[in-house]
Amino acid sequence: MRKLVLVGVCLLLFMGVTAVAQDEPVTMDLDTALSYYQNDSFMIEYSDAGKTQLLEMINAFRTALGLSEDLDETSEDKVGALEIDMSLKDVVNRLSQAYYTLANVFVDPSENKDIYIMGKNWGLKSLRMNPGFAELEKSRFDTAVAAETDAAALYWTNSNWLRVAQKNPLQAVFAGVTKRTEAIMNRLIEIAPNYLSGGAYRSYGAYYSGLPAMFGRDLGKALCYLCPVVDEPGYCAECEIAEHVPGAEAYFENRSFFVEFYLMPKKQWEDAARVLQSILDEPIGDQYPFMNAYSQENVRELLAEVQEHL
Repeated sequence: MRKLVLVGVCLLLFMGVTAVAQDEPVTMDLDTALSYYQNDSFMIEYSDAGKTQLLEMINAFRTALGLSEDLDETSEDKVGALEIDMSLKDVVNRLSQAYYTLANVFVDPSENKDIYIMGKNWGLKSLRMNPGFAELEKSRFDTAVAAETDAAALYWTNSNWLRVAQKNPLQAVFAGVTKRTEAIMNRLIEIAPNYLSGGAYRSYGAYYSGLPAMFGRDLGKALCYLCPVVDEPGYCAECEIAEHVPGAEAYFENRSFFVEFYLMPKKQWEDAARVLQSILDEPIGDQYPFMNAYSQENVRELLAEVQEHL
């Protein structure tokens, strides 16, 4: 999938995101940065101005955590070794989320892997700040995850980790990443199925659609994980769904994932066009304006691809 490439992005990852934003003044304090967090998402613009806001937020989070400019945030060990007060755990979560958002929305896929790694490392850092998680992880990662209650830490660890895994699915399978992310998604569905409008269901749907065929790719499972976040009874009648995520239609990515990770692989081109057009026909709304604006841009690209098959 192609991403929006915004003018002026210069990624000097091993010097930290302060280097990314070296030509942009750090003017945002922590309280202001945190104020942009609403409805499990960031309320910024989908624009160059929004990118600037996000970079300033990242710098505010890094400053609050006392990070040096030369910290190698792509090193799990170096991030893990930092002493961070438990009172700043939410800031660690927001930093993990901010890196995911930067990589996913504003940086070309050819250049975003290290940013996802940074986001994954900060998600793991947040999880391991819980002494109970850290102790249980010494025996088994899945046991630690099964006892964890911080939905944000779980979600953004998983989201970043899955994006890294997409770069080399076979390598991720052999490294055991899939088992760890499955454990996280299962726990999220158990404790926070509605987080970010059903984010764990989206993740699981994309996961089963994207696995290599020899390692469990299953479009039927992908469909049934996506069904709680879409209103498609013609497709979902045979899926056992405990309950639909309230208000899932308001988050456009639920429908675009249904198209990208089920309808398109199944070559259901007419229905794919119908669902994508429904997203473009709606106003972005005031609940998720940033992500919905981004989703509509992505949907235009998906629709152009779909229309080639009609």
